[in-house]
Amino acid sequence: EVQLVESGGGLVQPGGSLRLSCAASGFTFSNYGMKWVRQAPGKGLEWVSYITSGGGWTSYTNSVKGRFTISRDNAKNTLYLQMNSLKPEDTAMYYCAANSGAYNTGDYYARGQGTQVTVSS
Repeated sequence: EVQLVESGGGLVQPGGSLRLSCAASGFTFSNYGMKWVRQAPGKGLEWVSYITSGGGWTSYTNSVKGRFTISRDNAKNTLYLQMNSLKPEDTAMYYCAANSGAYNTGDYYARGQGTQVTVSS
């Protein structure tokens, strides 16, 4: 059974940091490009970041460039998202996903249940 389990979300003040983790199982993690997507209240799914299967190339949506860093540890079957300088507009449910199709969309092969990130003073 394919499983993706996110953790690390929470409530943080503007300007703060969080590190999200995603533990993968049930498929060959190292064969898949991985992405983070998010969904804010009342809005659609938004692509946030992507990393290739080997970790050698990454991409970010414009609104998080320079603030977020995606990484992966294939030996641990784990995906990460380091989020710095958080803003209220980053508030959303964050999902990790195994990529399918275009990397910069919300399309995925499998997706986790999500972890909530709330940025508020």
